Amino acid sequence: MKQKFRSLAKIALVLIYIVIIAGAVVRMTGSGMGCPDWPKCFGYYIPPVQEKQLLFKPNHHYNKGVMILVDSEKFMVANQDFLSTQRFDAKDWTIYSTHDYVAYNPVHTWIEYINRLIGALSGIPVLILGIWSFWFFKENKWITSVAILTLLGMGFQAWLGKTVVDSNLAPYKITVHMVMALLIVVFILYLIFKTKTHFKTQHYNDYFYKILRVALVLSLVQIILGTQVRQFVDEQTKIIGYEKSLWLAQPELNFYIHRSMSILVLLMNTYLWYTNLKLSLGYKKINLAMGCILLEILTGILMYYFDFPLLSQPFHLVVASVLFGIQVYIFLEILHQKRKINIERA
Repeated sequence: MKQKFRSLAKIALVLIYIVIIAGAVVRMTGSGMGCPDWPKCFGYYIPPVQEKQLLFKPNHHYNKGVMILVDSEKFMVANQDFLSTQRFDAKDWTIYSTHDYVAYNPVHTWIEYINRLIGALSGIPVLILGIWSFWFFKENKWITSVAILTLLGMGFQAWLGKTVVDSNLAPYKITVHMVMALLIVVFILYLIFKTKTHFKTQHYNDYFYKILRVALVLSLVQIILGTQVRQFVDEQTKIIGYEKSLWLAQPELNFYIHRSMSILVLLMNTYLWYTNLKLSLGYKKINLAMGCILLEILTGILMYYFDFPLLSQPFHLVVASVLFGIQVYIFLEILHQKRKINIERA
């Protein structure tokens, strides 16, 4: 039972990371408003593929909530189900006033739509985990509690996704959206770890534990700063277009903090790697963490000095998210060893 539950949790974790990848691609391509409404897209379950599908059509059956584009200046929403006449009748429609974004780009629409589909797909294993977790309630109430928190977190993410669209991609909401995704990663990693049936030989070191805690916080701060730098780049794109060499010509303070902190992250994790190796602590995933950090530094250099090569931005974010997940799992491993020592002393 535990092994199957753990396998499903791993599937959920992979899907959450795919959602993070999809979200990064959405941001890279500027597709966040590809669907101006939520949860549907222009009021449809399957969005239009051509702009003409959004233009008013006579003698056409419209469902409530379906959107049309009027004179390329405004979106209007059907008030109810009705059959249109030969002429446009304003009383059948309401101006979409949730935000002032008015545009249709089929590429952006389908990138955002696929992102939403992946998000919905990731919710299925999380829902099953939430229900299944009650079988573990007597054995370990925390498994049930965290599984339910994960399910609630996914629901919050869905609602937050709506508010992000309604706010026309407000920067602070995008940041909260990303942090919530990482919190869900933490919850799922906890479920994966707590349903392990075999544990490797590992050792507890108090100093390693304390440095790891700081390194974990630094990684989270780096990701938050990174989303803010990304927002600055988005704003620069709107102002100066796709002159990539100018995007970070005059960066904000967040960029300098983000770049400087990367050195601290490298040093702290190098120390963890060296300590683990020297003392034979057995936390082999620290090698993966170091690999992620080196990739982060490489992609950061590519973006700044080589004008944002294709896919460098989403890759940078995704690797940072994977690094955070690896550090969380190592933290759970060392906590397990600490508890073992406390039990033996007691």
